[in-house]
Amino acid sequence: MHRWTTPVYFTYRSGGTVYYENNIVYVNGQQYGPADKYYTSINVLATSVPEMTDEQAAELEWLPLGVFAITAEGVNASSMFLQLAVTKNGVIGGTFYNESTGATHPIEGMVDEQTQRAAWKAADGTNTDIVMETGVFNLTQDQAPVLVHFGPEEPQTALLVRLDETERPEGE
Repeated sequence: MHRWTTPVYFTYRSGGTVYYENNIVYVNGQQYGPADKYYTSINVLATSVPEMTDEQAAELEWLPLGVFAITAEGVNASSMFLQLAVTKNGVIGGTFYNESTGATHPIEGMVDEQTQRAAWKAADGTNTDIVMETGVFNLTQDQAPVLVHFGPEEPQTALLVRLDETERPEGE
């Protein structure tokens, strides 16, 4: 992974790292622009995984980030799980698993080296409008707030809660 001088912990509320106010997005206290422009930038980041041959892909060294339950603040139950890993070059890979439906989707995305923002989405062509984002440093913590974009409208905030080996679903 790239070396950053100061890790950035992303928060997603008024006055936080990223927040929405009247369809305008603010990043680090500065007006970024309209929500659809921000969504486009997140989608571009998530889909900017470099093309590579099978041989190049096989040579990638992955650092596991963990298995997380996707939940809401203050909710102790979840049926959705996310397993994530990252390469030194900032490629994100993993698996999304919905225990309720049995659906499993491969995940891919990227980390923006300058902003430390991580974005990912399903790599199998399903749910093409859904993009998740958080700071890469957030993914090293036991709990990480994330934004879940369902398209260019204002996203929903969710919480990734790191699971230990005994808490992981059988599908992971």
